[in-house]
Amino acid sequence: MDTPRVRTVSGMRPTGPLHLGHYFGVLKNWVAMQEEMEAFFFVADWHALTSDYADTSNLRANILEMVKDWVAAGIDPQKCVIFRQSSIKTHAELSLLLSMITPVSWLERNPTYKEQQQEITAKDLGNAGFLCYPVLMAADILMYQPRWVPVGQDQLPHLELTREIARRFNHLYGEVFPEPEARLTPAAKCPGLDGRKMSKSYNNGIFLRDSMDSAAQKIKGMFTDKNRLRKTDPGNPDICNLFPYHVLMADPEQQAEIREGCTRATLGCVECKAMFLKNLAELLEPLQTRRSFLDHNPDIVHEIIQKGNIQARKVSARTMNLVRKKMGL
Repeated sequence: MDTPRVRTVSGMRPTGPLHLGHYFGVLKNWVAMQEEMEAFFFVADWHALTSDYADTSNLRANILEMVKDWVAAGIDPQKCVIFRQSSIKTHAELSLLLSMITPVSWLERNPTYKEQQQEITAKDLGNAGFLCYPVLMAADILMYQPRWVPVGQDQLPHLELTREIARRFNHLYGEVFPEPEARLTPAAKCPGLDGRKMSKSYNNGIFLRDSMDSAAQKIKGMFTDKNRLRKTDPGNPDICNLFPYHVLMADPEQQAEIREGCTRATLGCVECKAMFLKNLAELLEPLQTRRSFLDHNPDIVHEIIQKGNIQARKVSARTMNLVRKKMGL
């Protein structure tokens, strides 16, 4: 028999257009992982309902648009499995079964649960689904028995809760779930155009589907070093809103050139933005060419999801048969 490939699984909520922060913080890592291991990437539409349940009018469109962005960014359905969470009903079954063994105190101590309830005041987050979403997330992950889960540093507590739930299940019923390990995603600082965190809710992002004309207008008004009022004023790249993008997109030689020109006041912010725009075009233009093809061939996107659903169902069925047997169901 062939040795099974190491597996990874990750998902993303379809809550709106993807921006550069999503590309550098998530998608670029997914593209690398699909080359290294068996990868399952899912559209987390049930998770979107935990906070956006009141208005689902754009949900179906967001799902298709997000998958287009994924494929345009290099997620290859020939190298990974792309599927829709709500199409795999066993995710709900496993979430229910895991909720039977998960103490409420584990959910209440979740740092994201507390923080978002305090920070997001425009939405009512007192619903049971929001409290219990870590159990659904654990089911999403454990269903595919992965070795690695790509996460940022701030998501480590979520993964640790998944590991605790797996450990508790295995202790009660026998070994089924390997405890997944964190594959830390390199931090990718992508500040918004106004200096705040890049977010669609702030409308301060550069989106993957933005035309270059639109991106150019955004970059023209982008905040840089607030203390540098004139070109002759020396700047500080370490507090500049634009320089993190040079770190992500410029080669080391160009980064050194920009840093020296900024600190010695020989390179102005207008020239600096022009360099960023050139590097951005090199990234976005091929991505948008691939996306345009999908816009004109929507059936391909549906086929990708349907094929992925079939593959995900096969794996989840094997897992659930074992879970039911272990639990005496």
